Amino acid sequence: MNRKYYCMALAMLIVAAGVQWVTQPAYATEQGEQRREARDTRQEGRSTARQTKDDCRKGNDKSNVECRQDKRSTKQDTRRQARDIKY
Repeated sequence: MNRKYYCMALAMLIVAAGVQWVTQPAYATEQGEQRREARDTRQEGRSTARQTKDDCRKGNDKSNVECRQDKRSTKQDTRRQARDIKY
């Protein structure tokens, strides 16, 4: 009788451990996808920031310092979006 319960407990333990091993790779894959998406967002933000600064310089509307600040704020907004995706 004890042997029967021992075997059942062992089987349940093996099943529980197996479930843990199966869910771990799925979570890692999802986390990797989020990291890639956040990285792509930051890359797009960099090119957008460069374009913003170039447009500002060509327009001669603002000083170089103001154009630089526009670029910084664009990059910061993009980083914030990437953080929202990642976390």
